[in-house]
Amino acid sequence: MKRSSRPPVLEPRPPQRRRVLSEEERELWDLVAKQVKPLKKLRAAKVATKPQAVPRAEPSSAAPVTRPASSPRPIAAAPAPRVAKPAMPPLAPLGKRERTKLSRGRSEIEARLDLHGMTQMRAHRALTGFLHRAHHDGMTFVLVITGKGRSGGDSGVLRRQVPEWLSLPEFRTFVVGFEEAAIGHGGEGALYVRIRRARF
Repeated sequence: MKRSSRPPVLEPRPPQRRRVLSEEERELWDLVAKQVKPLKKLRAAKVATKPQAVPRAEPSSAAPVTRPASSPRPIAAAPAPRVAKPAMPPLAPLGKRERTKLSRGRSEIEARLDLHGMTQMRAHRALTGFLHRAHHDGMTFVLVITGKGRSGGDSGVLRRQVPEWLSLPEFRTFVVGFEEAAIGHGGEGALYVRIRRARF
């Protein structure tokens, strides 16, 4: 017989079906897989791939540890100190010598104010303006006439009221002191008033 020159035709094998493990085989496989350990080379290779932690530089014992300064708290502005006004000196009596000079005419009375017949409001206003002008003009002694007064009259009220007014702080810038006038200038119904020198 002659052999044919054609190559033999191979018929394709039917695909083999994947074998399904039984429950006993699966339990046995799980038990074996748990006991298997990886090779050392593979473990070393995995360890080498991990990033190495950078060691922290420990501060030397010689150098002090400086902590970052915390942000400063805002300091509340202190209230501005109040400037105390200079206290006016107390009223000073004229003194016996000065009163004697005034009563005898040796010291000049430079101005007079007569409050006879005025109401308290008008008298207070007139006294304020009179003392202000005397202070501004540089006077030293003035005479304020209140009148001795009658029972229940306005002049009697002024005789009591004017000394109280002259003792008030509002008049202290103009008045150094005051005293009852001598009989020749009105006695109980008049006052010698010493004017404070103006400072320019």
